[in-house]
Amino acid sequence: MTAVAERTETRPAARAGAWVVYRWELIKLTRQVKAQVVFGLCLLAPFLFVAALNVQSNTPQDTLFGRWVHDSGFSVPLVVLGFAGQWALPAVTSVVAGDIFACEDRYGTWKTILTRSCGRSQIFAGKTLAALTFSVAATVLLGLSSLAAGVLVVGRQPLIGLSGTLLSPGHSTVLVLESWATTLLPVLGFTALGLLLSVVSRSSAVGVGGPVVVGLVMQLASLVNAPAAVRALLLTTPFGAWHGLFTATPFYGPLVQGAIVCAGYFVLCVGGAYALLRRRDITGG
Repeated sequence: MTAVAERTETRPAARAGAWVVYRWELIKLTRQVKAQVVFGLCLLAPFLFVAALNVQSNTPQDTLFGRWVHDSGFSVPLVVLGFAGQWALPAVTSVVAGDIFACEDRYGTWKTILTRSCGRSQIFAGKTLAALTFSVAATVLLGLSSLAAGVLVVGRQPLIGLSGTLLSPGHSTVLVLESWATTLLPVLGFTALGLLLSVVSRSSAVGVGGPVVVGLVMQLASLVNAPAAVRALLLTTPFGAWHGLFTATPFYGPLVQGAIVCAGYFVLCVGGAYALLRRRDITGG
């Protein structure tokens, strides 16, 4: 009986699962100023954009649907989407993803969290899910806020499609939501890139700034008319795949191609980050 009791007492504690790590990371995120600032900007920036448009007669003619920002509130979230896909979303997604692993190196806490009944696989899964959740939540908040700003300030007037057809308010709402939903694919791709750079560099500056620089370089490659084969492989190209939804006969080829490209980036970056973290020597901190 004593031997059984001794074996029971010396049995190692059960490892905490990935969901425990995930919940803890979400709690940490809700308390971080940077996450609160990002969510605040995603919520308020569209309303500030519409307010700025209302005090001037000019319209952003160089953007798709920009000429109709005073005529239909449904054009506002599409203009915001065009800008966000080019410049903002890569930065938003990297704020957390680029720092979520590197912060453990910065504070020297790897040994601490690895001895709290958590394995590397559980920590990687929990942190990755938390970063993905943040990126998706920020994108959804920005999209809904843009739609609300356009409808509440400008109005629910019908939207003119790219083929010249008039789209009803109900149809316009569906298309706007679908357009923002398509951006989740490249958003997840940039999040995965931030995770990889966070693990590889062990530096928050590289992890956060790297995806932004990569996004800028890819945008410049598109602007200088890079070969079609090159543009098709860029992670920024799928941000514009929603354009085909607003033609008289919608075409989904760019969406399918973009989904494949984003999936490739996601698998390679997340898989690479996991492999590197599994093999890393963390005995020093």
